[in-house]
Amino acid sequence: QVQLVESGGGLVQAGGSLRLACAASGRVFSAYAMGWFRQAPGKEREFVAGINWISGLTYYADSVKGRFTISRDNVKNTVYLQMNSLKPEETGVYYCARNPSSRVYAPRSGYDSWGQGTQVTVSS
Repeated sequence: QVQLVESGGGLVQAGGSLRLACAASGRVFSAYAMGWFRQAPGKEREFVAGINWISGLTYYADSVKGRFTISRDNVKNTVYLQMNSLKPEETGVYYCARNPSSRVYAPRSGYDSWGQGTQVTVSS
């Protein structure tokens, strides 16, 4: 069992930046990948970015390439999501999740542990 706790959400103006963090505890193994998802009101939860714990290989949704950066600190068992040039339509709850297959991208069903989410609100 692994526990994931997100932090760093908040209110920011369009064009601004936020850095989210996801701290993992419990049965954390390095042979996994981690992902960030987001869910806007009334919409499906969508993949944002993923990273492999060991290699650091990353993968991004097309909509965030060049603006978001996912990174990890293996010592702290923490994954980060640096979000720049935020847009109002990116408002929603951001979740981190663990992918036991270690793939940097997988559909939502491929993730077996989820955090409680952190709210990001981008004002226009």
